[in-house]
Amino acid sequence: MLFYYFYLLISFCTVQPTQDVNCPAGFYTQAELKPHLERPPQDPTAPGADGRVFTKDHMTPEEQKEKEEGMTRHCFNQFASDRISLSRSLGDDTRPPECVERKFRRCPPLPDTSVIIVFHNEAWSTLLRTVYSVLHTSPAVLLKEIILVDDASTAEHLKTKLEEYVLQLKIVRIVRQKERKGLITARLLGASIAQGEILTFLDAHCECFHGWLEPLLARIVEEPTAVVSPEITTIDLNTFHFNKPVSTNRAYNRGNFDWSLTFGWEAIPEDARKLRKDETYPVKTPTFAGGLFSVSKKYFEHIGTYDDKMEIWGGENVEMSFRVWQCGGQLEILPCSVVGHVFRTKSPHTFPKGTEVITRNQVRLAEVWMGEYKNIFYRRNKVAADMAKENKYGDISDRVELRERLHCKNFTWFLNTIYPEIFIPDLTPEKFGAIRNSGSQKCLDVGESNQGGKPVIMYQCHNMGGNQYFEYTSHKELRHNIGKQLCLQASPEPEPVKIELCQLKGKGTSLSPQQEWENLLKNPSSGKCLQLKGSEIQMCHCNSADIFQHWSFS
Repeated sequence: MLFYYFYLLISFCTVQPTQDVNCPAGFYTQAELKPHLERPPQDPTAPGADGRVFTKDHMTPEEQKEKEEGMTRHCFNQFASDRISLSRSLGDDTRPPECVERKFRRCPPLPDTSVIIVFHNEAWSTLLRTVYSVLHTSPAVLLKEIILVDDASTAEHLKTKLEEYVLQLKIVRIVRQKERKGLITARLLGASIAQGEILTFLDAHCECFHGWLEPLLARIVEEPTAVVSPEITTIDLNTFHFNKPVSTNRAYNRGNFDWSLTFGWEAIPEDARKLRKDETYPVKTPTFAGGLFSVSKKYFEHIGTYDDKMEIWGGENVEMSFRVWQCGGQLEILPCSVVGHVFRTKSPHTFPKGTEVITRNQVRLAEVWMGEYKNIFYRRNKVAADMAKENKYGDISDRVELRERLHCKNFTWFLNTIYPEIFIPDLTPEKFGAIRNSGSQKCLDVGESNQGGKPVIMYQCHNMGGNQYFEYTSHKELRHNIGKQLCLQASPEPEPVKIELCQLKGKGTSLSPQQEWENLLKNPSSGKCLQLKGSEIQMCHCNSADIFQHWSFS
């Protein structure tokens, strides 16, 4: 057994492909990379043709009702999707020239892939358009199969009708979970039966752009420990407009996370930009979205697949991001590979066990991969903190054993080496919690949907954190970093005090004088103090006798 693990470690940490004497020299030709299924002739005037906007004026009452019902059912415009060709072209290849002109060596040969698509009550048109998009853009020699994993759908059109329909597509097969277990379990089911050397995961409402697959597979040949994602572009949920790449544009985003363990996007740091000579170069990313990616099947198994005790979905992408980096792999975005995705503003699906499963998943990843930094997360999520304290997150012994067996690095290494740009909150802040005003006995609150730029308010103290959570940091900030890094900022009298993006964001940034606080919540640069004045919070001349200038952490 020890020899087996040593063999895996050597095979995935050494990138020295050997020359196969039977391997033909040169590059793949266009004929050799012919797609599995030729796209039928296109009508340039058809609805949504070439990825354009779907429009329809003067809808009848019946059509308007159909549109509204589809939007309610799927949280995207099913009415539009149903009227767009399942095999629609996305038009000319508009990627940067270095992507369009790139050639791929025959030796070592590109591996084949199994494309795994999980669905649950998906619309017929979006699911089938995803399938056809893969068939029309993936070289036959590289596409081993498409596996559709049904996560216990109840919609009739996804049962016998779908099974009969995909028979004509030959390499498409359906496997089903008898009960709703969620994305994680469904993907593991698909991976367990996949026959391709590479696993490629897609969501069920995607469209693949020209040349999307070859860069992913080629990069894994170069670096077997790479988990690679395409550049994910938007398919508009209302018009189904495909946001095509622009030849003059350059990649500018990578994945990140905040201390509530939520995935997000940020600009690529300038230093990292300068290292990329052109768009064929991978973008190293601290975290990935997790919906669309390719990985060697052997490496996926070696690195621990998914945490199979996580439930439904939520947090699995951040968990896998930490695990891959800490255990010797790397996460990359390949800008030459472009896949469109319908981004919805909310999920149309329910959680069989409630949304608390997301918190449970996050606690599992925090307990295994974050070391002492997990406490930063727990301070921001009281439910998670209680769950951790009461051991209500399930058995993690096998994940801890995996971490030790793979000799994974700790989270300090990840923060210092992979994501040095992140702002790291104090492990033990001087003060944290809710800020209570002695005069009103209410607490400072950022209000709903305040992403910065809005006044703070007073609200009944509820001791649940959330909008009332603040930390007084070692930099003398009053920081509300549940999601975005937001700080209380002094304003000129009589303007209301607002919450704004923190100016101190980490490496290479500095503290704004308007975001520095001391003593009775005094701002030294203005010499004024925070005061509740009527219903507004303002900066006023300091007066220690004024009870409405007395604030305390609870």
